[in-house]
Amino acid sequence: MEYQNSHPAPGAHADPAVALPAGTGRTVISETAVAKVAGIAARAVPGVYSLGTGPSRALGAIRDAVGSSDHAAGVHAEVGETQVAVDINLVAVYGTPLHSLADQVRAAVYAAVEELVGLQVIEVNVEINDVYVAGPAKPGVPVEARTEREAIQ
Repeated sequence: MEYQNSHPAPGAHADPAVALPAGTGRTVISETAVAKVAGIAARAVPGVYSLGTGPSRALGAIRDAVGSSDHAAGVHAEVGETQVAVDINLVAVYGTPLHSLADQVRAAVYAAVEELVGLQVIEVNVEINDVYVAGPAKPGVPVEARTEREAIQ
């Protein structure tokens, strides 16, 4: 994806009185960057337990254990010149209405990608491939302390 850069090139004059000629540079936004923006937006929706399919969630649990994370896991973006399409695979929390959750995820991704990336979103496909059911409460362990690993068991 390429479009005209609205920011001056390094070393260019920062004086607003100096007009820059059109075409002072270009900006390329990768599919990975768009996927990360979409993934972060989707994870922020209440009722989304995690993103990705079983194998990608297992890999994510390993990444989390070593202090790394992949914000684009479970998200695929196809970037064109001015438009983008996003596919999201997610795990929902049991008790969350699934169609409503998909609509909320879709709205969050549309807003985040259009605002932060500046591309028109033509579609957001949401696949809910699992439902997370919390196990019995462990004595003395708060619900927030449950790990991502529990989602793949």
